[in-house]
Amino acid sequence: MRIHKSEDEGGCGVVGFASTIPVRGKHIFEPSVQMHNRGNGKGGGIAAVGLSHEDLGVTKSILEEDYLLQIALLDPEARKEIEAEFITPLMDVDKSERIPTVSDYRTIEGLETKPPGVWRYFVRVKAKVLDRFISETKLEDVDRRRAEDEFIYQNSFKINTKFYASLGDKRAFVLSHGRNMMILKIVGYAENTVKYYKLDDFRAHVWIAHQRYPTRGRVWHPGGAHPFVGMHEALVHNGDFANYHAIAEYLEQRGRHPLFLTDTEVSVLLFDLLNRKYNYPLEYIIEAVAPTTEFDFDMLPPKKQEIYHAIQTEHIHGSPDGPWFFIIARNEPYGHYFQLIGITDTAMLRPQVFALIEGEEVQIGLIGSEKQAIDATLKSLSDEDKRFPSVADKYWNARGGSYTDGGAFMFSIDRDDKLVCTNKFGEVVKTPEGQTHCDFTKPVTPPLDSDRQRERIAAELKSPRTLFVFLRKGVKEWDCNKLRWTMSELTNYVTKDDGTKTIVIAGLTLLNDRRYDTGTKKRSSVVQIAKEALHQIFDDSPAIEAKHTGIYHKIGWSNKDGLRPPGSADAILILNAAEFPPEGEACDARLIVKAYGLGWKRFIVYNAQGQRFCGSGLGNHTIGIRIDVYDSSGDYLGSSMDGAELYIHGNGQDQLGQILKSGKLVVFGDVGQTFMYGAKGGDAYVLGNAAGRPLINAVGKPRVVINGTCLDYLAESFMAGDPLNGGGFVVVNGLDSDGNGNFIEQDTPYPGSNLFSLASGGAIYIRDPHHKLVEEQLNGGEFSILTAEDWAIILPYLEENERLFGISIEEELLVVNGNKKSPQEVYRKVRPMKAPVLVECEEGED
Repeated sequence: MRIHKSEDEGGCGVVGFASTIPVRGKHIFEPSVQMHNRGNGKGGGIAAVGLSHEDLGVTKSILEEDYLLQIALLDPEARKEIEAEFITPLMDVDKSERIPTVSDYRTIEGLETKPPGVWRYFVRVKAKVLDRFISETKLEDVDRRRAEDEFIYQNSFKINTKFYASLGDKRAFVLSHGRNMMILKIVGYAENTVKYYKLDDFRAHVWIAHQRYPTRGRVWHPGGAHPFVGMHEALVHNGDFANYHAIAEYLEQRGRHPLFLTDTEVSVLLFDLLNRKYNYPLEYIIEAVAPTTEFDFDMLPPKKQEIYHAIQTEHIHGSPDGPWFFIIARNEPYGHYFQLIGITDTAMLRPQVFALIEGEEVQIGLIGSEKQAIDATLKSLSDEDKRFPSVADKYWNARGGSYTDGGAFMFSIDRDDKLVCTNKFGEVVKTPEGQTHCDFTKPVTPPLDSDRQRERIAAELKSPRTLFVFLRKGVKEWDCNKLRWTMSELTNYVTKDDGTKTIVIAGLTLLNDRRYDTGTKKRSSVVQIAKEALHQIFDDSPAIEAKHTGIYHKIGWSNKDGLRPPGSADAILILNAAEFPPEGEACDARLIVKAYGLGWKRFIVYNAQGQRFCGSGLGNHTIGIRIDVYDSSGDYLGSSMDGAELYIHGNGQDQLGQILKSGKLVVFGDVGQTFMYGAKGGDAYVLGNAAGRPLINAVGKPRVVINGTCLDYLAESFMAGDPLNGGGFVVVNGLDSDGNGNFIEQDTPYPGSNLFSLASGGAIYIRDPHHKLVEEQLNGGEFSILTAEDWAIILPYLEENERLFGISIEEELLVVNGNKKSPQEVYRKVRPMKAPVLVECEEGED
């Protein structure tokens, strides 16, 4: 077993979801397992909000009105002392019990430290005790129920001070004390919290989880693990605060005293201070912890600038300086809603992804440090209850401290079990209207014209393009049952011959990748159907050990030892990535390297579940290799490639194409943080948006087309020479799909204030026909005239972009408000600004 040093351990894994119907703890278990490699077994935990009174054995009234006090007992003997001093004389106890656990923690793989026993109490403060407290603390003007909140809060502080934070043994601590919410945490992995406390069938509307120990405090102790409780909220976070001590002092000056000495604890204390003491609305709380600055501040309306300036003046010394990303699960008993909140720091130095499903029967919002954790949640839910799609309607990233979305999104579930997603400013996030999901609870039946439909299918199997056009038309015209049946029927044709199989795979892949009008159907349903058909084809492919003459050969974890050289030059290895670890010697990426060494050059990877480094480690001069990746790919794909081609059929995660030397990287969706960090070359095409810091520190001649936009810090410290003399560049088209198959301009082609910062070479070619970009955003760059030579350089890349994504140069890129324009009227060039000393030297030479 490898011993991990602290410097080897990566960032935390955080995930959460809010559902309009209560779901089992099993479904927070699955994404926690998916993020196992982001933990280290030294700290993990979960929180749940909007619980089931039946599961807890209490009435609905008790669940909603009582405080659910949970105390972790490191010393079982401490319980009697705590009850005698802090519970029995002060509170009416409606129910108390020991939370059930497995009989022997050692039966749980990876759980090396026995978790604490936890006692749960449903309590209300005795009337006379509360009267005395209100009088002594001069809270007569405060709502009585809110005063009771404060009593509970202070009582927990006293318990923690005496039994945990004081000198001597750590005997007990309060896990949580809010209404209709709870926290459990251990020294171990988050998923083992679910196992140990037997939460598989425990139901809640909101769940959050955290992998890895905290960055400060008693790091190998259950008291130091995440989540931490405020009053009625639980918080987890990924990151670290350089100004931890300053924030702790800020809190102590205002009556909030950290006891567990972690930055996560001070985060939730800060949230509680701003929420309960200052009574700030959520927008102002977010502004206090993640202030709006620079260009983004200038873009705010004057009235909001005035308010935000006052907030920053008062609270800037208490603002965490990052990097961090918070997920908060919250019960708002006074507003009568449950809430899941994600907030990113102003500099966006930690990865984050949001997702939304707006179904007819269920709605769900999801947040994660990685998209693959969100996908794992949806797969788990969909496998159990087909009302949940396995593909979200919408995925996106937040832009920290911004005027566009404020760097925060919240999913709120009201008493009518309706979910609404809003950003920091209260603006509602929606999916396309007038569309519904296919009902996957219904069995597929042959349509009335099934024989005729088979004839149509056979007639369209001429090429991937003809099949795609046929299916695309059917998406709009057929009902869901006919569409599902047709896709399923296609899988029967792949046994005819390899040529037909290749056409079907390529045609279904186009249906998965392209943006087109889906009519009244949600695109997520169409993608789910296409994925299911592709999976069926891949699953049914002959195993590598089988004797056959075809070009397709399947390998997976169970038969990986059967890897052998290919039987022909055109052989394709289909790799089922399920069950492979995300990294290390046994991962799927290493298997691809081994297969390449045996002569394989074509790969299809499916059932990806966050595995990293696919396409890496192949060595130099690997022209002729092609890898297609389906499903939930992980970080670092394509890093260090030198000649190979990698196609990601969906969204990519973080650090894709790092130090890419040459080759081709295509992403049929969005990409995450630090895309192509330090790249030296290669061509890359991105259908959607890039998150923060793409192509930072890139050199040489990388050439990239991003059809969406970038959150900020695009091509920071870019050192890619002169594009007119073989150097690198980035094309940004600033487009988005409108849900009806059309590509439309985003509100701005680039929203950030750091475009081409500190760059010394290369260029940005940005589609900005309305000249919305201003010099304030360039931060070291300057606008330059787009010449005919510039257009000649980027045109071949836009032509390849059109071939890959269907984004027409003549009908879309060069059309503005319905009118055809010249390239010079549509695109602007941004080049590095020459340093004054260089300008003086050049003038001196003249």
